[in-house]
Amino acid sequence: MRLVIDANILFAALIKDSLTAELIINDELQLYAPEFLLDEFAKYEKIILKKTHRTSDDFKKFLELFKRRIKIIPQEDIMLFIEQGTEISPDPKDVVYLALALTINAKVWSNDKKLKEQQNQIEILTTEEILSRIKSIK
Repeated sequence: MRLVIDANILFAALIKDSLTAELIINDELQLYAPEFLLDEFAKYEKIILKKTHRTSDDFKKFLELFKRRIKIIPQEDIMLFIEQGTEISPDPKDVVYLALALTINAKVWSNDKKLKEQQNQIEILTTEEILSRIKSIK
């Protein structure tokens, strides 16, 4: 399953050992993200460490795992769909995720209810929905 992963999903995976973290390493998922995502993640390292009580080494290991599992798509590859993403996005912060989903013909992995309910061009899947679909495949 091709999925654009949003930043909050990565934060959730790091904050606690969870199904989210397990899904990120699941081979049935092909994960994609805009190029700024991992930079953004690294930028908030201190805040994340404080909230998670993890060590800096733990954070670096997670970051390396994310880099191996998530294909990063350059901004210039997404630009063709930025305008359409802007038109359908209920939140300016989500434009690039929607534009990337349009670019690569993928769904978006997000637990954002507003994103799921206030646009209907891109399928938004929550962590629970992805888990359910993977279980039904097996």
